[in-house]
Amino acid sequence: MTKNPTAAILIIGNEILSGRTQDINVQFIARRLAERGILLTEVRVIPDVAARIVGAVNELRAAYDMLFTTGGIGPTHDDITSECIAAAFGVPWEVHEETDRIMHAAMGERYNAARQRMATMPRGAVPITCEASLAPGFSVGNVHVMAGVPRIMQAQFASLEPSLPQGTPIAMRAVHGMGLLEGGIAAGLGEIQDRFAGTDLGSYPFRRGEVGGVAIVAKGTDVPALEAAIMQATALIAAQGVTPVQGEPPPAA
Repeated sequence: MTKNPTAAILIIGNEILSGRTQDINVQFIARRLAERGILLTEVRVIPDVAARIVGAVNELRAAYDMLFTTGGIGPTHDDITSECIAAAFGVPWEVHEETDRIMHAAMGERYNAARQRMATMPRGAVPITCEASLAPGFSVGNVHVMAGVPRIMQAQFASLEPSLPQGTPIAMRAVHGMGLLEGGIAAGLGEIQDRFAGTDLGSYPFRRGEVGGVAIVAKGTDVPALEAAIMQATALIAAQGVTPVQGEPPPAA
């Protein structure tokens, strides 16, 4: 069986760390990577500090088959991701002529030095273009640099996606029970995990109104093993006197 490619996500931006902005990009990227059989192994959030960005990029691009970054490629003084990627690769940060021409033609007199920053990339970078934004992301080596704004990031990812490697799709199966307590199933769940070592088995408490419960989720590339593990988890829930329900619980109202 072909080994599944691995990936990490690097979220860059003080606004995430301050709590001012809630990140929703990780969930989107994680789900799309799973569909392609790419194992998301690490997610890291760092500030707009050049040394931190350069260090994290070099560490993560060496550790995984690919690295996705979000944030920090806009026109303002704190958008320093692009130049930091250039520093990480040891190449010049320079105006990408084709992108510069396209943006200048579209913006005319509004195309100033600040906006030209968004057409400036590491030498050798390949733009990630999309309909949602005139300013592109870019790829260099195994690093894919995208915007932090979710709608733009999603469009850029959709543009990039066909070029990404594929592995065995990562599937998921789930079962949950209202009124179930984690403490009552912990030992039994551990035994199931031992029997299905190649499956990632987790338990996730939730609350719906006045009643709580637990969802058990199995993830992996071996679908028969996932289904067998969930069948045993279903029996484990039933043994607690709780009615098991296939799938994850409905969203909180």
